[in-house]
Amino acid sequence: MSLHAPLILDIEGHSLTAVDRRRLAHPLTGGMILFGRNWHSRAQLTDLCAEIKNLRPDLLIAVDHEGGRVQRFRTDGFTHLPSMRALGELWSQDDKGQPGTGVLKACEAATSAGFVLASELRACGVDFSFTPVLDLDHGESGVIGDRAFARDPRVVSLLARSLMQGLLQAGMGNCGKHFPGHGAVKADSHVALPVDKRSLKAILADDAQPYRWLTSVLTAVMPAHVIYSKVDSRPAGFSPRWLQDILRAQLGFQGVVCTDDLSMAAARQMDGRTLSYTEAVITALQAGCDLALLCNRSAVNGGAELDEVLDQLAEAQVKGQWQPNEVSEERRLNLLPRSPARAWDELVRSADYMQALDRLP
Repeated sequence: MSLHAPLILDIEGHSLTAVDRRRLAHPLTGGMILFGRNWHSRAQLTDLCAEIKNLRPDLLIAVDHEGGRVQRFRTDGFTHLPSMRALGELWSQDDKGQPGTGVLKACEAATSAGFVLASELRACGVDFSFTPVLDLDHGESGVIGDRAFARDPRVVSLLARSLMQGLLQAGMGNCGKHFPGHGAVKADSHVALPVDKRSLKAILADDAQPYRWLTSVLTAVMPAHVIYSKVDSRPAGFSPRWLQDILRAQLGFQGVVCTDDLSMAAARQMDGRTLSYTEAVITALQAGCDLALLCNRSAVNGGAELDEVLDQLAEAQVKGQWQPNEVSEERRLNLLPRSPARAWDELVRSADYMQALDRLP
C-alpha cells in the first residue's frame, strides 16, 4: 500500500456510485474535487460530503470556489461572492479627506470574503478551496481577468493575506495560484500552452513577489501551465527548477504543491509531445509536486482514464519508477481542517457571519 495518496479525482454526479467508491477508496487517491455538476442543493452537497467522509475520513474534499465568475455553488443560500478585482478596486476608494481608508476597507472586505467563502463551504462538509489567485492583472490574460486583485504585487499580497485570514478564521487553508504568475500571457492554458518570454529576474521582481512575501502564510501553491522559456523549457508544474530550486529553496515555501488540472489539453505538453495522463502525473510528482489534479475525466468513457492512471501509478510504484513521498503525504493531511465546522443554521444566525456579509462590496 502506498504511503502517499497524491491523486485528486472527480465524480460525475450528485452522489457516489459503486465505481466512485472504488476509486475514492484506492490508496493512491488523496482527494476529490467538486464541480457545478455535483451540485443540486445544499442538503444534497452536505449528504455527498458526509458520504465521502464515511468512506474515507482522510480524503480532502476540494473545490474551485474563488468568487466572481469562478464559484461552483451560487444558489440555495450560498452568497454571491465578489470577484477579486472588485476587492482590489476598493483599495483606491478613500473617504473624503482620509487617505488610506480605501486600503483598510479593501483589506476588511477581503477578510470578510474569505470568512464567508470558507464558512459556507465548511458548513456543507467541503474542506478546501483552491483560492486565492495571486496572478497580477497585466490586462493580457482573458482566463485570469477579474480573478486577479490588481496589477501591483504589493496590493495583491496584502489583499490575499487578508482573504487568507478570513479563510483561516473559518478553519480553512489556502492555495496561491498560479505560480510564478499567469497574468502576463494571452493564451488560455485550458486549450493552449502559453509561453512567457521574460527573464527570471523580471518574473521574480514582479509576478512572483506575492509568493516571496506570503511564503509563511501560504498552505498550498498551484503552479501555472505556462512555459517560462528563458528559465526552463518545461511548464512550471513539470519543472524541478521552478518547484525545487526557486519555490522551495529560494523562496522558502514549505507547504503543499498541487498541480493545476492535468486533463487540460495544454497541461500535458512537454518537450514537444503530449504526455499520457500517467506520465503527466509521474513527471509532476518527480518535479516536486505533492498532489496531482485530474478533473472532468469521470464522465468520459465511464472514467476509464482515471482507472488507467490508478492502475499504472500503482504499477510504477512496484517497478520503482515512482516513489511515494511521506513528507508529501504529511503535507496533504495538513490541508484538512483541524476545527469542527459550524452547521449552516447556526452559521447564518451568528453575529460574525452577518457582520462579514455587511462588509462585502
